[in-house]
Amino acid sequence: QVQLVESGGGLVQAGGSLRLSCAASGGTFSMYTMGWFRQAPGKEREFVAAISRRSYSRYYADSVKGRFTISRDNVKNTVYLQMNSLKPEDTAVYYCAADSDYSDLRSRTYEYDYWGQGTQVTVSS
Repeated sequence: QVQLVESGGGLVQAGGSLRLSCAASGGTFSMYTMGWFRQAPGKEREFVAAISRRSYSRYYADSVKGRFTISRDNVKNTVYLQMNSLKPEDTAVYYCAADSDYSDLRSRTYEYDYWGQGTQVTVSS
């Protein structure tokens, strides 16, 4: 059983940056593919980015490609999401998730086994 706790959300102006963190405990962090998702009010939860167990591969949604960077530190059991050039449409609750099937980087919510509680990101125009 893996517990995930996100932090780093907040209010930022358009064009600004934030770095989200997700600390994992209760499992072998390096055995999981990690992902970030987000959910805006009235919308379904959507994929943002994923990273393989040893950071060899990364996968991004088209909407964030070139602006967001996912990374991980397997010593600190933490995954990060660096968000630059933020836009108002990036406003959402951001969730990290762990996928025990490490054969591929996946983007569907049902493919992930463990979820954090989320952290709010608000981008003002």
